[in-house]
Amino acid sequence: MLRFFVLFLLIQAVLFGVELLGPVQAIFVMPWTGLLATFSADLVQFFDPNVTAYANVIQSTTNGFGVAIQPGCNGVEACIILIAAILAFPAPWRPKLAGLAIGILAVQAVNVLRIVSLFYLGQWNMQWFEFAHLYLWQALIMLDVLVVWLLWVRYLARKGLIRMPHAT
Repeated sequence: MLRFFVLFLLIQAVLFGVELLGPVQAIFVMPWTGLLATFSADLVQFFDPNVTAYANVIQSTTNGFGVAIQPGCNGVEACIILIAAILAFPAPWRPKLAGLAIGILAVQAVNVLRIVSLFYLGQWNMQWFEFAHLYLWQALIMLDVLVVWLLWVRYLARKGLIRMPHAT
C-alpha cells in the first residue's frame, strides 16, 4: 500500500509538472480546451441553436452569457489524478490501458455535463452558478475519478488479476 501511495504521488507530481510546461499547454491543453468548448456548444445546440463557441468560450448569442473553460475546468487535472492512480496500482498493463481509456472518457463525459450545466445555471442564477462551479462540481468530478478507479479495481479483482485482502 505504501508503494502504491508513493508512486501515486510521484506520478501526479511529474504529470502536473509536465502539464504546466509552456509547450504542453500550447500543443495539448489549450487545443483540448478549445475542442471541449466546441463539443459542449455543439451538444447545447441540440436544445438551443443560439449558442456558439470560440477559443475556450461557450456563449449564448441571445443574451450574451458565456462561460470560459479555464485550466482546471477542462478535466485534464482530474484525468491526471486518475492516470496516476491507475499507473501506480499493481496490475497488468493491458487492464491498465483499458482502464485509462475508459476512465478518461468517463471523466471527460462528466466534465462535459458539468460545462453544459454551468452554462445553463449561469443564465438562471449566478449565486447557484458560483456554488455549483466552485464547490459542487469540483467534488463531483473528484468523486467521478474515485468511482471510476474503484470500479476498475473491482473489475481487476473479479477477473482474478489482483488479490484483494480478506477481512478478518
